[in-house]
Amino acid sequence: MGTEPLSRRSFLAAAGLAGISVPVLGACGGDSDDSGGSGKKVTIEWWNIATTEPGRTLWPQAAKAYEAAHPNVQIKMTSLENDAYKSKMTAQTASGKLPDIFHTWGGGVLEQQVEAGLVKDITGGVAPWIGNLSPISVQPYQLGGKTYAVPYDIGMVGFWYNKALFAKAGIKAPPATWAELLDAVRKLKSAGVTPIALAGKEKWPGHYYWSYLAIRIGGVAALKQAAETKDFSGAPFVQAGQRLKELVDLAPFQNGFQGASYPTTDGQAAQMSNGKTAMELMGQWAPNVQKEMGKGLGDDLGFFPFPTVAGGSGAATEVFGGGGGNALSKDAPAEALDFLKFFASVENDRKRVASKAFLPIAKGAESAITDPNLKTVSQTLNNATGFQLFLDQAFPPAVGQEVNDQVAALVASKATPEQVAQAITKTAKSQ
Repeated sequence: MGTEPLSRRSFLAAAGLAGISVPVLGACGGDSDDSGGSGKKVTIEWWNIATTEPGRTLWPQAAKAYEAAHPNVQIKMTSLENDAYKSKMTAQTASGKLPDIFHTWGGGVLEQQVEAGLVKDITGGVAPWIGNLSPISVQPYQLGGKTYAVPYDIGMVGFWYNKALFAKAGIKAPPATWAELLDAVRKLKSAGVTPIALAGKEKWPGHYYWSYLAIRIGGVAALKQAAETKDFSGAPFVQAGQRLKELVDLAPFQNGFQGASYPTTDGQAAQMSNGKTAMELMGQWAPNVQKEMGKGLGDDLGFFPFPTVAGGSGAATEVFGGGGGNALSKDAPAEALDFLKFFASVENDRKRVASKAFLPIAKGAESAITDPNLKTVSQTLNNATGFQLFLDQAFPPAVGQEVNDQVAALVASKATPEQVAQAITKTAKSQ
């Protein structure tokens, strides 16, 4: 989900990590000048990344339910796989014309679109009901005290692991420190088990390791400072690369990982789902994607937070992640914002949460969480003392891409920790 997600890079965001794309509509923007919901015919274009289940079903259901209650409104959906969506939106941003409603991860990409004058400020419009949503879920979409998007998901990255394979390797408890994680990798390899699944081809899953290590070493404060100074050459970032190299040197990933994707039947999620690897570092959408891409692990699937690093100033309660939201183009009709209110309602949120692919954003939807692992993720997120958005979304697009590219080079042993930090700094300074 990283880069997606759900690939949030993610994310990728959970609802849209892979699948068949719907043809992209040729034009953007509502076809009505009605701004008061007077009953005139209104067409809303909604671009999203809901190409896998349950989003592939839930998103159209929500659109049809809204249309049924508002006969004058037609919602035209365009669903694109994560990376294809990003490419298309980059082109649309350059053209100065965005869809009425469009998926966003917030952060630097959204900020760039806002600064270009392409996104509607919805602060006043959401004021009566935004308080019904959890503050941490809204945070990525607030810039300069104003709100520019409405969330539908929020979560964090952590390790998903196969309990049976851990037991086979004699690992009695999930690693709590980086040293323990490295030791677990060694034990798994000794037991003939591939320790970690990684979608090296897509790059964004790899950036999770470097990002989390920087947080554990320097704390969320180090990331905030780097964003302000555009300087990633400091100790937390170089040391993050050094720690990641320790892992890479153990050759922990599956054969052919550099050519592997995330949401495919032979990719990272499938490696985990079919019991071929013991761990993957991924967001809250991982269990759902695993089930779609393979057999699924059932009760053998467990979750643990990213380990702490000895001597680091980052707390175990500082988390790294994000979610998904919907923003409006500057010319979107009033009905588009009304749809976002409907989509973020506790009733619709409970449907998303009940699917076991999303965590709640609406207060009152928490009771719909039934999966033990997702309850753990939700509780960890609720108890977080710091939150850092995915770096490939938090920073300007060029910087985010540089992070992904450089970490991929490090994982491929084609760049040193120092070179990674210097290259990211150079790109940041150029922005």
